[in-house]
Amino acid sequence: MLAILAGTMSYTAFLVIGVLAEYLGTGRFVAGLLLGVLFARFPRISNGKVRIVGLLPKPARRPLIFTLLGLCLVHFLAHSDHVAAGFTGFAIAFLLAFPWLRRALFDRILRSFGRFTGKKPADSADDLVIDGEFRERKE
Repeated sequence: MLAILAGTMSYTAFLVIGVLAEYLGTGRFVAGLLLGVLFARFPRISNGKVRIVGLLPKPARRPLIFTLLGLCLVHFLAHSDHVAAGFTGFAIAFLLAFPWLRRALFDRILRSFGRFTGKKPADSADDLVIDGEFRERKE
């Protein structure tokens, strides 16, 4: 499943670079380099702490990615390329759902390990999991 997801996202990146190259009037290599420089992040040491620095500030990265993907989706729909539009639409949907999926899966994994350590789960338990305690009555 992860290999399919990686392939889908890689192909979507290939499509985005192609559309960007077409709009800029350059080759795919130059468009890929421009995107690489734009999204690159490098470690920097200041005041004895390692920090990651890039051209784009953290709050601007996701909206720019969604803008590029949206531009590509509109481009493919305008040219009636439904397969490429499907890949781009899937990438947009996955990127929108990813923060929720990461939280849900991470919380569930932590709860499953909590059983072995003997710790009780947090008050914000998952609504999808039914947890009950049963006691026998003596008659």
